[in-house]
Amino acid sequence: MLSGRWQRRAIFVLGGVVVGAAAVALALLADLVQAEFRSLLSWRRHAALVVTPLGFALSVYLTNRFFPNSQGSGIPQAIAARQLADQGARGKLVSVRIAIGKILLTLLGLLCGASAGREGPTVQVGASIMFAIGRMSPSRQPGLILAGAAAGVAAAFNTPLAGIVFGIEEMSRAFEVRTSGLIIGGVIAAGLTSLALVGNYTYFGTTTAMLQSGVDWLAVPICGVLGGLMGGFFSRILIAAAGGFPGALGRAVKRHPVAFAAACGLAVALCGLVCDGTIHGTGYVQVKALLENGTPLPAGFGLFKLAATALSSVSGIPGGIFSPSLAVGAGFGLNVAWFFPSAPLGAIILLGMVSYFAGVVQAPITAFVIVTEMTNNHAMMVPLMAAALIAYATSRLICPDGVYHALSKNFLRLAAAPPSMAETKRISAG
Repeated sequence: MLSGRWQRRAIFVLGGVVVGAAAVALALLADLVQAEFRSLLSWRRHAALVVTPLGFALSVYLTNRFFPNSQGSGIPQAIAARQLADQGARGKLVSVRIAIGKILLTLLGLLCGASAGREGPTVQVGASIMFAIGRMSPSRQPGLILAGAAAGVAAAFNTPLAGIVFGIEEMSRAFEVRTSGLIIGGVIAAGLTSLALVGNYTYFGTTTAMLQSGVDWLAVPICGVLGGLMGGFFSRILIAAAGGFPGALGRAVKRHPVAFAAACGLAVALCGLVCDGTIHGTGYVQVKALLENGTPLPAGFGLFKLAATALSSVSGIPGGIFSPSLAVGAGFGLNVAWFFPSAPLGAIILLGMVSYFAGVVQAPITAFVIVTEMTNNHAMMVPLMAAALIAYATSRLICPDGVYHALSKNFLRLAAAPPSMAETKRISAG
């Protein structure tokens, strides 16, 4: 018989292995469905005008009917679940059922051209898996949910350090000495599982670009302010939409969520037509090609990717904003690079990525650590730190609260509310 201490350690390690396997499966399937959508566009350029609205509508219908609380990123749900004390309330936000729905519906969104990521969903999936496994040790549930979320980030990006920092800075906003070692163990288990299944890799490839002359360093505050402003603006949109649109529009959206999702899908398809299809999906393919090969992107890529990501998020479909935010930042970095023709293009793009991402999530340490790990560029660590901190301070002027924590308050209220009549009938029937 295992002692209580060794049992807890085994739970964290086992959970990390399962989370790592789930993250790899979601990553591989996400690449496949995005490739299918790109093939569709290469065959019929205007096919998105039909496929994307219909896909959004179907996704929201399935979400509301079968997988409630699986919409959006999934990180707010994991944050809210960790703050709840009641096991039943937690189960509304993180469960095996939600994990299955999250994976399937995230893939559906990417298959139909949504501008969404898979990393946020992996966080909710990871938290759900740990929650399910952790029923063997109920007293450790908050730590298990935190570990599952951190392991999800680590396995999704192959960035173990960023996973740990994300868990401390964003999920808990504190360092918990009692559980830190077990959380790190879960992250390591997830990272090793990812390495065993797909090998070692850097998410956006490898770049050695770094700032050279003193003039090039002016790009640091410029990217920091621009990224912070645009990231704060994006966060305000998501928070305002989650609170409900005012007046007749808000009432119409509540009455007809599927129709609203279809309208958002049509707008995303139009953004794609303007940018030759580059704004669809996670943005991973486009940014990696830009960093490694200098493959050009449309001049308005950053703005249209931001719009498409906002539309995908407010539509109610499951899908994250991690990768799309990094892609938006790369687009803005590309715009800033026009004013610094002598500076290495890759360096300015990295500054744009870290600045916008820090502006959105308001987690500057996570931002520069994750960009550093994803590009294996340690020479840019100091300017990335500076840009992330400037962006964070600028973003807070527009959006005082981070988007994930602001959205988590809605899920806290929903999970703590008593079950509706429909839910009661479904539970009694099941």
